[in-house]
Amino acid sequence: MALSLDFLTLPLLAAASLVFFSVLAGVFSARVGFSFLLVFLVVGTLAGVDGPGGLVFNDFRLSFWVGNVALAVILLDGGLRTDMRTFRTGLRPSLLLATLGVVLCTAITGAAAHWLLGLSWPLALLVGAIVGSTDAAAVFSLLKSSGVTLNERVAATLEIESGMNDPMAVYLTLTFIGIALALGGGGSGTVDVSEVLLSLLQQFGWGALLGLGCGWALAELLKRLGRGSDGGGGIRALLVVSGGLTVFAGTTWVGGSGFLAVYMMGVVVGNRARRQVRPSLSAMDGYAWLSQAGMFLLLGLLVTPSDLLRTLWPALGVSLVLMLVARPISVWLCLAPLHFKPREITFISWVGLRGAVPIVLAVFPLMAGVQGAQTFFNVAFVVVLTSLMLQGSTIAWSARRLGVTLPDPEDTAQARLVYGDFVLDASTSLDNLCAFYGLPVPAGSTQDIASWLLNELQRPPVVGDSMLLGQAEVSVREMAGHRITRVGIKLG
Repeated sequence: MALSLDFLTLPLLAAASLVFFSVLAGVFSARVGFSFLLVFLVVGTLAGVDGPGGLVFNDFRLSFWVGNVALAVILLDGGLRTDMRTFRTGLRPSLLLATLGVVLCTAITGAAAHWLLGLSWPLALLVGAIVGSTDAAAVFSLLKSSGVTLNERVAATLEIESGMNDPMAVYLTLTFIGIALALGGGGSGTVDVSEVLLSLLQQFGWGALLGLGCGWALAELLKRLGRGSDGGGGIRALLVVSGGLTVFAGTTWVGGSGFLAVYMMGVVVGNRARRQVRPSLSAMDGYAWLSQAGMFLLLGLLVTPSDLLRTLWPALGVSLVLMLVARPISVWLCLAPLHFKPREITFISWVGLRGAVPIVLAVFPLMAGVQGAQTFFNVAFVVVLTSLMLQGSTIAWSARRLGVTLPDPEDTAQARLVYGDFVLDASTSLDNLCAFYGLPVPAGSTQDIASWLLNELQRPPVVGDSMLLGQAEVSVREMAGHRITRVGIKLG
């Protein structure tokens, strides 16, 4: 009797078909501004128990495992592509958003969940923690496919924040799960504050230490291996991915943040062994897209739309509070002291994309047996869906509208529109500039234009920064490292 391979062929047929049709639909949907990730999520939902596909899938452990592995690969890929100069530009604001910003988002969104869903404070704050952080998969892929070039400060802040805020979200989620179980699940009814703080130190401490240390070791190994032929970088990409997953798992095992470790490892490897890593980036891009496809499809399969409808309106309310109140307030409080422009803060507030991370975090309370945990999963799914639909599809439009984009270097007309018709060396005396164009002479006019811009900006400059000088707008047009070399003059 012939051996039946139905146990292999049928699941493989279903999985491969889902990915194929998701990618195909994504290609067409991207043309009208919808995200690939949204398509994967919707296709997974339609293939599920309430959709035309009718597939029964409720394996939360498998989804949790796949989600964590996929996020690790995506964060590693994002770290490998982060230039150290960009990292320095965005590190300070990103750290504030990834720590204080997540806490503020959690608190405000938790208050909305308490009011709209009628949850106790520990459970409401747990909802806030689950949806409190931006998502690396969504941010990396949607910024890349948006078709616009953001100024370095904005792009670096968004990308590094999404790579570094997962540890705080995971920490807060686990903390509020512990509090909820202690107060309502037969626990002692008390919370050990010292244990909570120790857990925070372990998460960030081990994550940073192992990420930096292992990243340095892998970079040195890659440099010693050289740039020999390895199938176009495929073998080297496999080496980097397996090393990243090893660090992710090991760091998590010792109580640290595997997400932080794998992202930091990617940054170190990508900058210390740039020449060796560059050939493998195309293969890494394939790994990252496969991870995103598999993760969003599985998470979509977990959703039961008929159950989702019971909490749809309160969940939409939580989502709107997060997008329109919690995220803007937290971003303004974190970035205004760092002298970000209002339009930059507004854009960063709007592009607080939620993706797979909240859905993966929503699996935590389900696995821990927290009462009413299915509600948290449904709320997370609605938040992600509305974020991808509203925020993800308007990235390019909002970037252009708020003026945080840079012109295409090869488009002379567009460059003139942004920088003006006149280009000057930044070492030109401010006195000479004002005399030539008939502009008011500011205090300290003996300095050059570059020094004046630095004093006026009160922050590290990036290409696209501008300041008003009378009726003229002086813009940073070119830089060499941290030094302004050329400026554009636009006369009003």
